[in-house]
Amino acid sequence: MSLAVVHSRALDGIDAPEVQVEVHLANGLPSFTLVGLADTEVKEARERVRAALQHSGFTFPHNKRVVVNLAPADLPKESGRFDLAIALGILAAGGEIDMARLAAHEFAGELSLAGDLRPVRGALALGLALRRAGSARTLVLPAESAAAAAQAQGVRVCGARHLGEVVQSLRSGDEAVPLALAQPLPRALRQDGPDLREVKGQAGAKRALEIAAAGMHSVLLIGPPGTGKSMLAQRLPGILPLMDDDEALGSAALRGLSSQGFDPAAFGQRPVRHPHHSASAVALVGGGSPPRPGEISLAHGGVLFLDELPEFPRSALEALREPLETGVITISRAARQAQFPARFQLVAAMNPCPCGYLGAAAATGRHCRCTPEAVARYQGRLSGPLLDRIDLQIEVLAVKPSELMALPDGEPSAVVAERVGAARRRQIERQGVPNALLEASALDEHAALDGAAAKFLRSAAERLGWSGRRLHRTLKVARSVADLAGAAQVGTAHVAEALQAQRGLQAP
Repeated sequence: MSLAVVHSRALDGIDAPEVQVEVHLANGLPSFTLVGLADTEVKEARERVRAALQHSGFTFPHNKRVVVNLAPADLPKESGRFDLAIALGILAAGGEIDMARLAAHEFAGELSLAGDLRPVRGALALGLALRRAGSARTLVLPAESAAAAAQAQGVRVCGARHLGEVVQSLRSGDEAVPLALAQPLPRALRQDGPDLREVKGQAGAKRALEIAAAGMHSVLLIGPPGTGKSMLAQRLPGILPLMDDDEALGSAALRGLSSQGFDPAAFGQRPVRHPHHSASAVALVGGGSPPRPGEISLAHGGVLFLDELPEFPRSALEALREPLETGVITISRAARQAQFPARFQLVAAMNPCPCGYLGAAAATGRHCRCTPEAVARYQGRLSGPLLDRIDLQIEVLAVKPSELMALPDGEPSAVVAERVGAARRRQIERQGVPNALLEASALDEHAALDGAAAKFLRSAAERLGWSGRRLHRTLKVARSVADLAGAAQVGTAHVAEALQAQRGLQAP
């Protein structure tokens, strides 16, 4: 009777709790039993492991009773990530692998019938979990996954392409052939994408993008079709500051949990997600069983662009309210709960009315055909609480073609990005977070107004009937305007520009 214990990890949201794969070989009727709250994908490992061992030249114990337990028993396990650990446990229980070497490693990988190792989802999450645990074990993954996990600095990660390579590295004495350590790829130094200089005119909208990038504010662009709303939104990532290490690791770990996986070559680039307006609430916020991140979490640390905002399902839009405020999304199911980071920068675009040409007759020659009731119904698809959470609401005006052709190119993204980077550095040095993330209790200290500016803002807030949230968000925007100007205190001019960015939706 033999027992082997192999260390592996499951996925629970963005966490990767440790799993012990216990393999027991005993005399009795030949069988292969797998227990430990495993789903169908894990239970199918019996056939994959059996075939992989045979095709790799190893002996499968056909005349033994094989019992595999995935502990802890109350933690759900999914996918084929335990194939490699189960196969190694069977070989270790049969005496073909050095137990001491086995205990110094953690394993994850799906096996093909021929013994090849296939990549696993969430490789970087495994590496980060190993680092948080302070473990000295070496993480062994398929070669395609090892590069992603190696981005977690301070963790030993080895990659292998075949079961035979892993077994050879775990032999005792001189028979062992060590696996090569995976090396992290260099971070991307700049964001690839279209340049802001290609957008002619629209000085007000481009200034709003600069303010939004400086303070990490959310933006709603409102204007007729063809005025450049999508062009502007697509160019926001190019003026954002570079990601710090924590942002880059968190974003990469979340993308590694998605079905598309994470490309290590894109490490350090801010993600840009632009779901279609037919996306459901589950597609936006995440869900499923086990829970997986949605678009707002995959945009963590980057930009979430929602074009044709009123066309999204009402339930999907309302689900954005809490993440915009807290930066996290909690997905609750009857059996379990998962929490994902969702600190994204929202950029949304919409027409002012169903036909799109409200107030654009002078520039386009096309008159709005919508009734006041239709306009009100269309704009009413966006609830007040949602609009209250969007910092900047900007009109993107139509420009006559003759005027557009005569306009010069705008400022390059690189020039704007320098100003944005300087403003963001001031915020981090002063308060440790971008202005949009300032707590209300810190506004008096870090966004203090001079006497005239305070009186001006108070008068405007009372006249417009603002909520406390809207007042605080406008104050944060004014603080970002002051940071772009290099001002230590928020003045009247900064408040006035912040107010100008609150024009919002215009009724007919």
